[in-house]
Amino acid sequence: MACAQAYAADTFVIKDIRVDGLQRTEPGTVFTYLPFRIGDRYTPELGAAAIRALFATGLFKNVSIRTVGDVVTVVVEERPVIANVDFLGTKEFKKKELVAALKQVGLGDAQPFNQALLDRAEQELKQQYLAKGYYAASVTATVTPLQRNRVDVTFNVQEGGVAKIRSLRIVGNHVYSEHTLLGLFTLSTPGWLTWYTKADQYSRSKLNADLETLRTYYLNRGYLDFRIESTQVALSADKESIHITVNVHEGRKYVVSGYRLDGNYLGLDDEFRALVDLKPGDTYSAKKLDESVKAMINKFGVYGYAFARVDPVPRIDRQHHEVFFTIDADPGRRIYVRHIDIGGNTRTSDSVIRREFRQFEDAWYDADRIKLSRDRVNRLGFFQKVQLGTQEVPGTSDEVDLDMQVKEKPTGMLGLGVGFSSANKLSFNASISQDNVFGSGNNLSLSLDTSSYYRTLALSSTNPYFTQDGISRTLSAYYRTIRPYTSQGNNYKIVTPGLSVQFGVPFTELDRVFFGVGFEQYTLDLAPGAPASYISYVNEFGRSSSGYPLTLGWQRDSRNSALVPTDGRYQRLSADFSPFGSLRYVRASYQYEQFFPVTHLTNLAVNGLIGYARGLHGQPLPIFKYLYAGGIGTVRGFQQSSLGPRDAQGNALGGAKLLVGDIEYQFPFPGSGADHSLRMSTFLDSGYVWGENQKIQLSDLRAAVGVAVSWISPIGPLKFSLAKPVRSRPGDLTQTFQFTVGTAF
Repeated sequence: MACAQAYAADTFVIKDIRVDGLQRTEPGTVFTYLPFRIGDRYTPELGAAAIRALFATGLFKNVSIRTVGDVVTVVVEERPVIANVDFLGTKEFKKKELVAALKQVGLGDAQPFNQALLDRAEQELKQQYLAKGYYAASVTATVTPLQRNRVDVTFNVQEGGVAKIRSLRIVGNHVYSEHTLLGLFTLSTPGWLTWYTKADQYSRSKLNADLETLRTYYLNRGYLDFRIESTQVALSADKESIHITVNVHEGRKYVVSGYRLDGNYLGLDDEFRALVDLKPGDTYSAKKLDESVKAMINKFGVYGYAFARVDPVPRIDRQHHEVFFTIDADPGRRIYVRHIDIGGNTRTSDSVIRREFRQFEDAWYDADRIKLSRDRVNRLGFFQKVQLGTQEVPGTSDEVDLDMQVKEKPTGMLGLGVGFSSANKLSFNASISQDNVFGSGNNLSLSLDTSSYYRTLALSSTNPYFTQDGISRTLSAYYRTIRPYTSQGNNYKIVTPGLSVQFGVPFTELDRVFFGVGFEQYTLDLAPGAPASYISYVNEFGRSSSGYPLTLGWQRDSRNSALVPTDGRYQRLSADFSPFGSLRYVRASYQYEQFFPVTHLTNLAVNGLIGYARGLHGQPLPIFKYLYAGGIGTVRGFQQSSLGPRDAQGNALGGAKLLVGDIEYQFPFPGSGADHSLRMSTFLDSGYVWGENQKIQLSDLRAAVGVAVSWISPIGPLKFSLAKPVRSRPGDLTQTFQFTVGTAF
């Protein structure tokens, strides 16, 4: 117990002030807090105020004031100083973090010891263990006196075991099964992956979130009278098991009897009415009503009414289980964009960001253009986060400023790839690229493939805004060496230097047309045992051939993300045409990708690729321009470029006709929740190539099934796949395991 005393009730003029009992504290510190000085008149009230002020410093355990004649003596007893704070038995929390946290609240080395702070720290540590499911944890603080009025503080912790959710029940449900409803919860009973997800550890906040998800699930399906009547959370006697029971009342399903638009809809009532996703006779859905309101607000925004108000007012008929709602709208005033401000771009220049904007300054506010501007900046891939908001302009009610805040991310990529198969040795490839060179938005890349059979050194540069209208230009140069995919030895080698220039012209926000020209040269070095087709080609055209291919292509991309798409479509049609030189051919391909959302976390991806090539002016298709299938990007489960016609020695020749089809079901990796950076998938790949004089027969198609994992990790993209052929022929070269890894910088 701290005690404080003040003696003498008489007042007098102070002639001297003394301090007794100090060991570490400077006398000047005490004098600073005294409300009187020599020459002042002392009163009992001033003495009491002095005691309160000194106690408030936290430096003293006892304080008293004595007066003898006209001399005031302040007697203090200092609190012990903490020499060391230690923790014993802590495994769940790091000791350094605990010490740092206590020091911030005044319980640390070289600070005065305070029993009240110690008690609070002990209780707070217990609460932290309870929050993590350690209901049997005990925390005991021990204070050990030392010489020179110091103490050691030790927290002795017995963590015990983590309490697991042994049962999770929903009672009172009839419309939906308990299994379906529990599938909405993040909490669960122990499973094969809960050691990682911690989903079997009880948390009140998680349970509240799950109950809100359950409530939303019913409201979105018309059950307006749904309610959670009670929730019981029971802890076992040994404090290691938790049993949760949720009692619900479902009620009856409500349908929409009708709706009415009320207010000012700018004379466009029919357009706004088309945005309402709930029609008479439909099951009422709070989600659909909310989405309809958002669509209306966005529609007002397209016409410049940025702060439009749209309020749905439901009228519930509980007798007939119907809902009629009135949607009241007030557009407010038309708003104009004064300035567009950009912040957070420490590396990327403002012009790179501004050229992606489709909303302009001094134009009226257009919600669609603003969203498109944000999406275009986001699709650049230069930023980890892109936020676009509005700021009111002081002194005016019809202007706003747009404020875009970005967070830079590494835009360089160092890629490493490894392939392995039972019929092939390990192969490696590497690439280095920078998508935002010096903050200019330009791309520069260098790739190196060191496979035993395919070696490439390629350099390319892309300027996406070669002109102010958004015409892109890509310059490429490469040096490639190709050897046969066979285990019978290296019996030929193709050396190919080449360069090209290509331009891309945007026609719409989704469509872009490409055209370009290039030069390529092929030199064949043959060895004994070379394929007969290669020997025949050299005998007819010589060891070296060259051409000047013209390229033409079209691309449409409506995917919601170029990195991890879950919705939208991608199409690309391209053709190479070489009418000059000794290489005369035409080669075309069409790729189609479609992503279908299945649930809010999963999607189905469909991919198709068609290719066709032929020689011109009576010449055969150059063997260098054959199409190939097999491996990553076409048919997983088969060795790279191994499918198609073979010669007598078993060498894969490629072909002139290609057909590939893939279907993939993509979903979050178990335990990762809604994190799109870590995804898993099951897939079915199929495809084949046919020779120039062969007829396409679907019975020739090869197929493989498998599972794949993709992770946008802190060190870069990482992909794994395991594939098993389900449709193959004797002699096919299979490949079961593949992975690629990239490192960002």
